[in-house]
Amino acid sequence: MTTVITYGTFDLFHIGHVNLLRRLRALGDRLVVGCSTDTFNSLKGKKAMMPYEHRIAILEACRYVDAVFPEEHWDQKRSDIVRENADIFAMGDDWSGKFDELNDQCQVIYLPRTADVSSTEIRQLVHSFKQEQVLSLKHSAEHVLQLIEKL
Repeated sequence: MTTVITYGTFDLFHIGHVNLLRRLRALGDRLVVGCSTDTFNSLKGKKAMMPYEHRIAILEACRYVDAVFPEEHWDQKRSDIVRENADIFAMGDDWSGKFDELNDQCQVIYLPRTADVSSTEIRQLVHSFKQEQVLSLKHSAEHVLQLIEKL
């Protein structure tokens, strides 16, 4: 049985995540996923919009994923590979070359990302939308104040 292991935050789960997990699962018989905890994301300078518990529930519900475990620090990968008896360590190609040192334990593969979709872009869009709404509310409030002053 071939086991594939991967890691990620999996925030704002989207079609790019689905495509990656499908392709990872096709590499073997079993796919195990390390999902970054909120604490680990904080250490990396990231803040997920969805809490860890929601992100792992989504991953566990995905038919391509056989098991999910917490990713709590950078240095756990070697012990995770041993614990899961992983044959393949695979990540999206945005991490290309970053984990090549693990080749002494298992095969390391970087898969292409889905074009035109990323959690970062979705996050920026949501933030932009919020900014527009705040500006619109501010403008409306200023207009109401002007009307009140005229009374």
